[in-house]
Amino acid sequence: MRNLTRFGYLAAGIVLGAMGVSALHAQEETKRIELRRADLTGAAGTEVIMARLEIPPGGLVPRHFHHGDEFLYVLDGGSFRAPGRDPVTLGAGATLHFPREVPHGGFKVVGEGPLKVLTVHVVDKGKPLVEVVK
Repeated sequence: MRNLTRFGYLAAGIVLGAMGVSALHAQEETKRIELRRADLTGAAGTEVIMARLEIPPGGLVPRHFHHGDEFLYVLDGGSFRAPGRDPVTLGAGATLHFPREVPHGGFKVVGEGPLKVLTVHVVDKGKPLVEVVK
């Protein structure tokens, strides 16, 4: 659990907020399936986007942020590595939260299997879901 707190913001990319932006999908094998998109009741100008994301070994997630909060639930665990750091493993059932406009990501999925996650974004409607940090 301590690792999730310590490395949570790096993992965020998993979250990859990879919601539909090709820049986040370094490899063709990365799969993103949008499951639901709806306006957030009682919060004009805000929408919720739920998606399932599968990042294969070697898949890169660049540093990025969102115009809203991202919540992540690990469906099938995997490992990732940020440059110059040891690999971090997220097991099935792990959860992460990435606050509005806080950069996260900047890692590569490593190991034998893909990292599979469910992402939920509560974001400003009409703004890009993902903004890559340069």
